[in-house]
Amino acid sequence: MIIDCHGHFTTAPPQLARWRDRQVAAYAAAGPAPDPDDLVITDDDLRHAVEPHQLRLMDERGTDLTVFSPRASFMAHHIGDFAVSSVWARICNDLVHRVTTLHPDRFAMAAMLPQSPDTDPATCLPELRRAVEELGAVAVNLNPDPSGGSWTAPPLTDRVWYPLYEAMAAYDVPAMIHVSTSCNPAFHTTGAHYLNADTTAFMQLLQGDLFADFPTLRFVIPHGGGAVPYHWGRFRGLAMALGRPDPETLLDNVSFDTCVYHQPGIDLLTRVVPSRSVLFASEMIGAVRDIDPRTGHHFDDTKRYVEATANLSERERAAVYSGNALRVYPRLADRLASRPATGP
Repeated sequence: MIIDCHGHFTTAPPQLARWRDRQVAAYAAAGPAPDPDDLVITDDDLRHAVEPHQLRLMDERGTDLTVFSPRASFMAHHIGDFAVSSVWARICNDLVHRVTTLHPDRFAMAAMLPQSPDTDPATCLPELRRAVEELGAVAVNLNPDPSGGSWTAPPLTDRVWYPLYEAMAAYDVPAMIHVSTSCNPAFHTTGAHYLNADTTAFMQLLQGDLFADFPTLRFVIPHGGGAVPYHWGRFRGLAMALGRPDPETLLDNVSFDTCVYHQPGIDLLTRVVPSRSVLFASEMIGAVRDIDPRTGHHFDDTKRYVEATANLSERERAAVYSGNALRVYPRLADRLASRPATGP
């Protein structure tokens, strides 16, 4: 089985973006917010949004199931206030849930949280509980920078985040550490802000003792871990200088995905990071959608790179494809184990 742990609803019906534009405009004008019931998206709209796109590519590339969440750049936590984010998160989570209901064997839900700058993360708890208990979410996306590029939030190891971690540990759900749109012109959203955040999150974890307080807490750092695998020696050296444990000790709780879009990158990732801490992912359909003229294949067809690397045994490759995900996402494992048996 091949599980893609990093998918976003980037092909959502256009009605969603139009409703969001109305919401943002109303907030800017201090006018009445649009009614969520004004957003009408049918099941057929949702099928047309994923079947010719994500599902078609999953079939072509041999992916069985995708952990599917709202579009990361659409989270835009820096826009509006907590009330705006709360309504927006609920709408986006409900749509993803509906997709997973229409195609339960192909998608599992990961939820966005209604984060807002300078707002206590504990305000996200009601939506986290709803997503897990009512919508069947197997994970959440956690934005370490709700400000959208200004980095006003405390480090992920700060105790202000602890109410969220307590709930995640109680529900046994992991978080993918994923920022949203950058409103800072110095940081391109997908080319800089995302990768900066991946690297920053790992360094924050290296500097703290979060997993001493939450030994079962699990994070996935996407996009291959940003700069982390490439600069593993730097992180080892900094850990020594700071009197911190070797960064490999974090890998009981932290995994990296394979959203790295060329063969040398996957080769380095799988050579530096133990295979137990690598999860297959493509972020498809995401930031990089074109065909690489050097290979004739889509940049984000990451299965080709995982298949080709010499750094994984067949047992390790199977773990990267699904075994590790089933360990990191136990609610997904339970869901798959409860499916009715098929075949003769």
